[in-house]
Amino acid sequence: MLYDWPRATAFGRVIPKNKIYEHAGASTALKDLFVREVDQIVWAHKLAPETINLPASKSVTEIQVFRIAQREGSLDMDALRAIDRAIPFPLLFELVHNGRVKLAVAYKRPSEADSSKWVLGDYFEGPWQPEDAQRMPLPVALNMGALYELLLRPLVEQQAARLLSHSGSGFAEDPQSPFGQAPSAEPVPLEARIAHAEAVKVKTREIDRIKTRLAREKQFNKRVAINAELRAAKQELERLVSASAATAPVQE
Repeated sequence: MLYDWPRATAFGRVIPKNKIYEHAGASTALKDLFVREVDQIVWAHKLAPETINLPASKSVTEIQVFRIAQREGSLDMDALRAIDRAIPFPLLFELVHNGRVKLAVAYKRPSEADSSKWVLGDYFEGPWQPEDAQRMPLPVALNMGALYELLLRPLVEQQAARLLSHSGSGFAEDPQSPFGQAPSAEPVPLEARIAHAEAVKVKTREIDRIKTRLAREKQFNKRVAINAELRAAKQELERLVSASAATAPVQE
């Protein structure tokens, strides 16, 4: 999903890489990463009370949209993490390469221990789409914090659904799963969705590792044992998704 950012939010300022280095305390390895993989960083849009007529919330006063032109087809998330650490606002990234664009974002919130610092989670990515793909209007929200959650939610759900589909669990298409809820279902809080998506990622990676071991093993007895391990891991994934689907949702 790509969003049609309102015209009033356009910012369009190119950010020199050395400014990111200064604020992020970049190591030589991180600087090399930027040189190798990042072509240009543009502060593209500023979503704020004065640009979209939404009041700030306690945790989200503004949301910034950064457009990153990649030199290569893939981008190390350490580059995005460095930018996130340098900018004291929640960020959404539009990654651009070879005529395609996709969204990437990590849930970012003020630290409860020190409100001047930010806690940054894992990154969630949307699928690559053509640059001229149709864009969706911003979701309707009551304040900046609610808008931020609504912008993140599809990415969290889509990535978890892709992982479930890749694992062969069948839950990605299950209408009772957290990622295929009926439209009438009450929303699950974003932090709960993120925690679930991260748990799914850990379990699906474990399943992939077991599958790799199984493919390499030639001895029958060991294959039987690995198959049993694989079934147990898939059952754990099934229980994880079932437990999440059965959890009573809380209204945001």
